[in-house]
Amino acid sequence: MSTPVHPEPAQTPEPSTYGSGEYPMPSSQPMLLRGVRWGIIATVASMIVFAAVGFFVSGTNGLVGGLIGAAIGGALLLATVGSIAFANRFVQSAVYLQIFMGIVMGTWVLKLVAFVVAALLLRDQPWLDPKMLFIALVATIIVSIVIDTVIVAKARVPYSANLP
Repeated sequence: MSTPVHPEPAQTPEPSTYGSGEYPMPSSQPMLLRGVRWGIIATVASMIVFAAVGFFVSGTNGLVGGLIGAAIGGALLLATVGSIAFANRFVQSAVYLQIFMGIVMGTWVLKLVAFVVAALLLRDQPWLDPKMLFIALVATIIVSIVIDTVIVAKARVPYSANLP
């Protein structure tokens, strides 16, 4: 009687590593870090552009409104990508999915609370232009969504067709 011959299992690529290779990371990690990098660049650029536009439209109040609006928009959106990138550090844990969802959902709740608090604190302030704040906030969010879409569309994240 002969023993059955089993083919060698398909080799899966090693997960990408972060830093010194001490923390194995999912293959999507470089894409997330690219999102953080471009998000920071877009936020700073938006702050400069909307500060200048705000200054020319309504003086110092417009400058402050443009700066704060772009900063809030960038910070809120970078928090999501940053929380996902941070949560990936726990990929080796047996409870990775629970940790991941706790970090990401906790960040979303904190973002919502921060937005509401900022809206209440900045409401009717005489030292800023609320229209400029709103325009800068919306424009920064749109720019960030476009950047995220481009990064995801150009990403080459491997996948396995042999799912359990």
